[in-house]
Formats: sequence, structure tokens, C-alpha cells
Amino acid sequence: MSNVPTAPNPLGPSATAATRKSQGSTVASIPSNNWKIKLLYDSECPLCMREVRLIQKRDRGRGLVQLVDIADLNYTPAEHGGITYEAAMGRIHGILPDGTILRDIAVFRAVYEIIGLGWVYAITRIQGIEALLNGVYRLWAKSRLTLTGRPPLPVILAERQTCKAKENQQRCRLDLDSVS
Repeated sequence: MSNVPTAPNPLGPSATAATRKSQGSTVASIPSNNWKIKLLYDSECPLCMREVRLIQKRDRGRGLVQLVDIADLNYTPAEHGGITYEAAMGRIHGILPDGTILRDIAVFRAVYEIIGLGWVYAITRIQGIEALLNGVYRLWAKSRLTLTGRPPLPVILAERQTCKAKENQQRCRLDLDSVS
């Protein structure tokens, strides 16, 4: 596991709820001062959203897992450990209240412990197993856009820049079918 300490977020937890309509359901991150981890997720990914909904259900509105949608055009790396959109798209990241950044399987293990399902990832505490699963996860992360029917990251980045450049900063939903 590679924990990279960073400076804690000087702004503290997000002051507003991030609400996102994706795949026909609304995802709301309840602002809370008792969050134990910030989970950076991609709301444009159907598999990621499935996981997020499970996490929300298990969190039961306690705000222990603060969900941060990296697909939101207002996503700001400076507020989230300096993790850029591109880096967040490449692999899963979690940020602890002390500013420590977790990546890959360590994120899943921490989140699942926090929501009371720690037994699911308990085996990953064994160093050889964690290394093996990190390798499998990296293969998944590298292929997830293709496997979920999305265009390659450079295309998504270009579309995102186009959306951000528009004068009207309303949520720009990427038209992924037209760029494939």
C-alpha cells in the first residue's frame, strides 16, 4: 500500500452537498464534519455508480464517506489533495481527514471498514494478496473506459475542456456516443 501524505484540505469538508443525476438516480453527498474518508468517484461510470449507491446505502446518511464527483466540472484538485481529474480517472483515490491519500485496493478496504463491511476486504491486509489485487485492479482501471463503452481518456479530457471553456458553466454532460 502506498500512502502519500499531503497537506490537509485547508477548506475542510465541502460546505455544500454535491448532487448529481446519473444513470437515472440522484447521488447526494451529505456534508458532514464526521467524514472518515473522501471518496473520489466518476459519476459517468456505470459500475462506479453502482458501488457509490451501495456505499451510500451502507453509510445510512451518517456522512462518514464524503463522495466527491470528479466528473463535476466544478471539481477542484486543490480541495481534494491536489489530485487532478486525469489522475483520478486513472485509478481510485481516497483522502483521509489528515490529508493522507489512499489509492487502489487500500481505498476499497478503508471505505468498506468505515461502512461496516470490512470483512469483504480483510484478506487484502495480507501483503502478497494486496499486491496481487492491486495488479488486478490496475488492469481494470486501465481498461474501465473501454469496458464500460466510453471513449479513451484523451477524448474525454478534450470534451471536458470544451465544456469548461463554454461561457455558461451549467453541467455539460459529455455526449460520449458522438465521440466514440
